[in-house]
Amino acid sequence: CEVSRGHPAGEMLLVLSPKKEVILGRRAFSLQVKELFSSLGVDCNILELDQVDEGASVQEVLSEITNQRTVPSIFVNKVHVGGCDHTFQAHQSGLLQQLLQQGPAYDYDLIVIGGGSGGLACAQEAAVLGRKVMVLDFVVPSPRGTSWGLGGTCVNVGCVPKKLMHQAALLGQALTDSRKFGWEYSQQVRHSWATMTEAIQSHVGSLSWGHRLALREKAVTYVNSYGEFVEHHKVKATNEKGQEAFYTAAKFVIATGERPRYLGVEGDKEHCITSDDLFSLPYCPGTTLVVGASYVALECAGILAGLGLDVTVMARSVLLRGFDQEMAEKVGASLQQLGVRFLRKFVPVEVQQLEKGLPGRLKVVAKSTEGPETMEGVYNTVLLAIGRDSCTKKLGLEKIGVNISEKTGKIPVNDEEQTSVPYVYAVGDVLEGKPQLTPVAVQAGKLLARRLFGGRSEKVYHTLFWPLEWTVACRDSNACYAKIICNKLDSDRVIGFHVLGPNAGEITQGFAAAIKCGLTKQLLDDTIGIHPTCGEVFTTLEITKASGLDVTQKGC
Repeated sequence: CEVSRGHPAGEMLLVLSPKKEVILGRRAFSLQVKELFSSLGVDCNILELDQVDEGASVQEVLSEITNQRTVPSIFVNKVHVGGCDHTFQAHQSGLLQQLLQQGPAYDYDLIVIGGGSGGLACAQEAAVLGRKVMVLDFVVPSPRGTSWGLGGTCVNVGCVPKKLMHQAALLGQALTDSRKFGWEYSQQVRHSWATMTEAIQSHVGSLSWGHRLALREKAVTYVNSYGEFVEHHKVKATNEKGQEAFYTAAKFVIATGERPRYLGVEGDKEHCITSDDLFSLPYCPGTTLVVGASYVALECAGILAGLGLDVTVMARSVLLRGFDQEMAEKVGASLQQLGVRFLRKFVPVEVQQLEKGLPGRLKVVAKSTEGPETMEGVYNTVLLAIGRDSCTKKLGLEKIGVNISEKTGKIPVNDEEQTSVPYVYAVGDVLEGKPQLTPVAVQAGKLLARRLFGGRSEKVYHTLFWPLEWTVACRDSNACYAKIICNKLDSDRVIGFHVLGPNAGEITQGFAAAIKCGLTKQLLDDTIGIHPTCGEVFTTLEITKASGLDVTQKGC
């Protein structure tokens, strides 16, 4: 491979031999790696940076093309292995020997395992940067048989359907409030669960299809199969019929996310549901027990209560552990005002089916966390929201040496999202110690692709957008508009801010302080949006064509 760049001392050309292994670095570390290659009977070329006049400049170029800021920097058959430690790790895992035996010809430059927000963002950005990319995505059905299409948790069983159900609950509250604003109606108002879920699932399906079209437009190969590593740089893809195919790639990104956790008690998987099932449930859940005190548990409880259902929350301990407890208790008090009952310091130990049906009747036996006391209750539906587990156990990661936390099942990575195996990266909820938020995953996926395959700068000014609350109601998708005006001569400082849409005043007031503090376009791009909101459109603006605005949502 060849790297050239302008330099004060003149044009510099760095040539790395494609036939031999190349080590660039300082003498002490280089000798260790040289001894390793010698023990393997492999010839190698060494450029000792502390022995050449342009050493510092060479290291600067290497940092740009490899994202590695230290030396030595080892290349095998044009593949960047990493530094000294990575090379010895690759030798211990067998990766180094495999690289020495084969050329760098792979089916793809990048294979992304997982078609959620982070994985899709990374795949599409890499494709825009000219790389050959594949996405492997397969949803293992829940114990109740629920599965979904491309787009991951957020689109299918998370942020989007949750907010739409929340909107349905708010409309019910608005009906009650409307009488005090002069609205008079005598007809009894009833809510149809089937109508709501059908409308929500129709919108969710359109988003999933939109993701497929976006991949197709960017020439990303999408395969609806389960990806599993079988050896270094090679994965097996198994579809729903059990048919297998094998693919290779130079780099991989793990973006498989998480799935809801079950209790591990008798009857939980047979009779309980989770958030995977709730938003497409074909029948009204009726009297519901929500088990858990997470934000997912409390959000679901609030939605169901807002729709007029009888809801009880069973919490093992405090509400919203890890959050400000004063605020958490106020959230609990607000839910109680909606009619939600709380059973504190109890955990289910058994779930029995008393009567079949849709929804049927279930008996829950629970035990106190503070003593021998037990209690029983009868409900139509039991919704578990006690946490989520990372989808990392059946990916074959152990076959290639990717480290996984024994305690959490998550993948530790460095600041560049790189795992313990140099060519494998990870983004999203599978990461150890990282925020579990959709906009974070999207941003991380884009930035990872730019680091791996070369970045680009963009100027973005305006776009149309479609508020999520308007989608199910089939309001005009071209009516809302966001626009910023930047001073190019002052680091793209934002000097004008315009928004046409719901809560425009609230949005503008929030951004006004940032503009007073010197907000720039780059700062907007670097900001993680709150999802799903209208205001986040200013953090995800893309290039708009001179011929007009590029509208992706076409309405109902």
